Amino acid sequence: MNTILFMMTLSLSLSIILTALNFWLAQASPDSEKLSPYECGFDPLGSARLPFSIRFFLVAILFLLFDLEIALLLPLPWATQLQTPITTLTWASTLILLLTLGLIYEWLQGGLEWAE
Repeated sequence: MNTILFMMTLSLSLSIILTALNFWLAQASPDSEKLSPYECGFDPLGSARLPFSIRFFLVAILFLLFDLEIALLLPLPWATQLQTPITTLTWASTLILLLTLGLIYEWLQGGLEWAE
């Protein structure tokens, strides 16, 4: 118990000290060069605050959704050593089927198309 309390106190105090040191040592004097968007050394050609297309966010969310299956299916080889591997296989097959149906739905709805 004392070790856990010591480690929590040490990590909290170290975090506070480093954060305070950062605020104390940081130079807060922005100039026009620091505030301008980085354009490979050239003057900015347009506004850097143009909104992105919603397609970028949709593709990113779809990537995260379908990439999550790797994290969920990663322990599958070790789960075959359990008492009832049929249950694990059933849940994994259900997850893969659900994700496949979601991918087919997105494909049919045109969510994966870039050009209309």
